Amino acid sequence: MDSSWMETVADGLGACGIRVVRFEFPYMQRSRELGRRCGPDRLPKLLDAYREEVRREQRRDSTGNLFIGGKSLGGRVASLLVDSLEDVQGCLCLGYPFHPPGKPETLRTEHLETMHSPCLILQGERDSFGRREEVEHYSLARSVELSWLPSGDHSLKPTKASGFSEADNLKAAIDCCQGFITRHQQR
Repeated sequence: MDSSWMETVADGLGACGIRVVRFEFPYMQRSRELGRRCGPDRLPKLLDAYREEVRREQRRDSTGNLFIGGKSLGGRVASLLVDSLEDVQGCLCLGYPFHPPGKPETLRTEHLETMHSPCLILQGERDSFGRREEVEHYSLARSVELSWLPSGDHSLKPTKASGFSEADNLKAAIDCCQGFITRHQQR
């Protein structure tokens, strides 16, 4: 939650007047405590941890303009929950893991086909978890908006030859998130 990537995105959204709350899943907390990378918990535990964090935030701030989201697995978990949560306006997924790298047949999109809540997925065009040429053929609900970052990988970082920088793509991602939130927040 405190990587330079997350700091950049959170600070950028904060500069737009959007309050950002970050948290770690239990497996990430274990990784930090043990000083080594631990594999993710099973999905039910991830869903429970995220749901509890949303409840905590809803008790703290009752404005009714809560959006949830995350990077990669965090975005996937948020997208799995958003339709079942009350008083959540939408979901933002940065670098969605549509499938494991090298396994495009193992899709993680079933819930995205029927999603009712507004959802923004920001994806690098060359993301190994779902390249543009693959994802554009998926059947996604109308509530799902896709935005592509030029030459970006799973962390939205472009190739040097593309002429874009990581800062360019992160700025574009922040701007896109701000626009999405503005369009879908309660008035």
